[in-house]
Amino acid sequence: MAHFAELKEETDQFDSSKTNLVVQRVVVVANDIETAAGPLGENDMHVDGETWCVDFFKGGTWKQTSYNSNFRKQYCGKGFVYDSTKDKFLSPQPYASWSLDSNDDWQAPITYPTILDDGQAEPEWRYTISWNEEKYNADNTTGWEATKTNDEADPQTIYNWNGTAWVSA
Repeated sequence: MAHFAELKEETDQFDSSKTNLVVQRVVVVANDIETAAGPLGENDMHVDGETWCVDFFKGGTWKQTSYNSNFRKQYCGKGFVYDSTKDKFLSPQPYASWSLDSNDDWQAPITYPTILDDGQAEPEWRYTISWNEEKYNADNTTGWEATKTNDEADPQTIYNWNGTAWVSA
């Protein structure tokens, strides 16, 4: 089966001067749909598949996505962005401060923490790590924060990553 993404131009969530082609839905199309080069199932990314979708769904902009991530970087889902220059589907940008790396994956402006648990061979607890955009905007040397999985306090203690260690906030 072939998978096609319906695209719609939308204003970028973090930059109102920019627009993106955003995936609205992904549909499944039979492999036996004919293209100028033979069946669709044997002709990935053939424009006739997109044309078939436009005709069948009565309009829209369509691009084929690969369920096995064999082309256009990755299988897309609702909210993904199609980059026509790179001919790739990109996952949604998680935060305004994050940027794409050379593999077109989103990266935080601060490297992910290296300390993930208590350091024991069989950890008794781990850090539950998340990004805090507000903290980063207030002080761009911070952004990663965590709680410990064994912390039963209410509220739990929040730890900030300082680049080498976790420090209670």
